[in-house]
Amino acid sequence: MRNFFFLILLFFLSQWLLKKLRRANERAQQGEAQAGGASAGGASGPRRARNGDGNGAAASTPQLADPLIRCAQCGVHTPRSESIVVAGERFCCADHARHYASRPTGRDAR
Repeated sequence: MRNFFFLILLFFLSQWLLKKLRRANERAQQGEAQAGGASAGGASGPRRARNGDGNGAAASTPQLADPLIRCAQCGVHTPRSESIVVAGERFCCADHARHYASRPTGRDAR
């Protein structure tokens, strides 16, 4: 029974420690980001916005510039602007698009 309580205590202690480490890592990353953007008029100190979770992360998180699209031939993810569209499918390169376009269609293609 004592071992069971010890395992429960160990579990909660490890969760608490991981949470502290994650917060410290987020603060370090925010400090690096604010050091570069502080001269550009970025928010700093206690006035920074908080997101719905209540943690110190800024409300305007950076988004990907271009969403990634999966190639219909090989499955590799490429930016949407670099993908090639053939017959409504997106591909990572022209070779895969040509291979897809040249394959036979219909029931006899099995």
